[in-house]
Amino acid sequence: MIINVRSLGKAKFSFFSITIATIFFLILFTGCIFSNIFLQNAASGRKEETQFSLTHISRRQFRSASLSSVKEEEISKGHKDPGEIPLAQNLSNLLRLAVLYKYGGVYLDTDFIVLKKFSGLRNSIAAQSMDAETGNWTRLNNAVLIFDKNHPLLFKFIEEFSLTFDGNKWGHNGPYLVSRVVKRVRKRPGYYFRILSSMAFYPVDWNKISGFFQKPKDQAMSRWISTKLFELNTKTYGVHLWNKQSSQLKIEEASIIDRLISDHCVLCEDIYSS
Repeated sequence: MIINVRSLGKAKFSFFSITIATIFFLILFTGCIFSNIFLQNAASGRKEETQFSLTHISRRQFRSASLSSVKEEEISKGHKDPGEIPLAQNLSNLLRLAVLYKYGGVYLDTDFIVLKKFSGLRNSIAAQSMDAETGNWTRLNNAVLIFDKNHPLLFKFIEEFSLTFDGNKWGHNGPYLVSRVVKRVRKRPGYYFRILSSMAFYPVDWNKISGFFQKPKDQAMSRWISTKLFELNTKTYGVHLWNKQSSQLKIEEASIIDRLISDHCVLCEDIYSS
C-alpha cells in the first residue's frame, strides 16, 4: 500500500516494477513515501503490472499514527504558536515520521537524483556532515528515512516533535531534531539502526551545490569532475540537490549534474528545453 496523507480520496494506480530507481514518486508535501510492500515488489525485478491502493488517511488515523502529538489541535485552538517557519514544512517533518511509523518503508525528499536502488538498506538514516578528522557525524538529516514500521527510533522522533516543537527555528523540527534524538539514544539497547556516511545521500553540502552544476573550465576541473563522478557512482545512493539553493541554477553541459541526469534520471526528457 502507498499512503498519501493529502486529501486524494481512494484510487487505484498501476506501476511497472522494474527497479527502485525507476519508481514514479508519490508526493508528500516536499517528498515521497514508498511502503515496504511496494519496495519488495520493485526490488524483485518482476515486470508484471502490480496494483497498489492509494488511501486517504483521516484526521483520526493521523492522530493515532502520530501517537502523543497534539500540535495540530493546539495550533488550531490558538494554544500553540506555529511560528515563522511555514506550517506545511513542519507538518511535512511530522507526517513523514507518522506514516513511516505506522506502515514502514522509505521517505525521500523529491530533490534527489537516485543513483542506485535502496534494497540493501534497512532502518537507516544518513549523516549530512561529518568531522574530517574523526570521521564521526556532526549532523544528520531527515530528507531520507528508511525504517520498519513501529521502529522505536521513529517513536522517539515523534515524541521529540511533540515535546519540543518550535516553529521559529529553521531545522529545529527536522535535521536538528533527528540529530538530537540519535545522540541521546545511540548507545541504548533495543534501537538497532544504522547511520550512513554523508556520501550515501549528501555527498555535497548545501553551500557547495553550485559546483555540481558548473561545466569544466580547465583540465584540472575536468579531472575533478571525472573523479567525483566515479566516487558518486560507487559510494552514493542518491544526490540531494538542496533545492532551495539550486532551483535557480542552470545545468551546464558536462557538469556533474548534467552527467548524473543523463545516466540516471528517468523523468528528465528535454531537460534543457526550458
